[in-house]
Amino acid sequence: MSSGGQSSRLIDELCAMLAPLLHAPRLTVPPVDVPTRSRTPRRFPPVRISPTGFALRLLGTSLALMICGSFIFFIGFMLMPWILGLVFVFYFAGILSYLPGIGKVILFPKRDSSSPKEMSGSVFSKPPTV
Repeated sequence: MSSGGQSSRLIDELCAMLAPLLHAPRLTVPPVDVPTRSRTPRRFPPVRISPTGFALRLLGTSLALMICGSFIFFIGFMLMPWILGLVFVFYFAGILSYLPGIGKVILFPKRDSSSPKEMSGSVFSKPPTV
């Protein structure tokens, strides 16, 4: 059996398993080799569904989305302390990397070169006598 026939058989089995869950009629497609497949799309007859069935499908969809959303929220809730911990570790590392600069400024203050006492040969020094 070719790989195209095997994949279509797997799709048929998957549809057969999911069809009762969706309350849809079983869609059976005979296995066809890939090279002989026609290019025209197949048209399936429209599925008649009652308003109650439609409401139940919407209810099931919204319930699935709520459950998935709650699960994602739970994952985020469990990961939040780790994320906050990493933020604080990086913040603390930034403070530690800044400490040598602060210590250098405190221990070895830069002398201000613009003060009048230390400016030699400037306007504030005594003029030369002739």
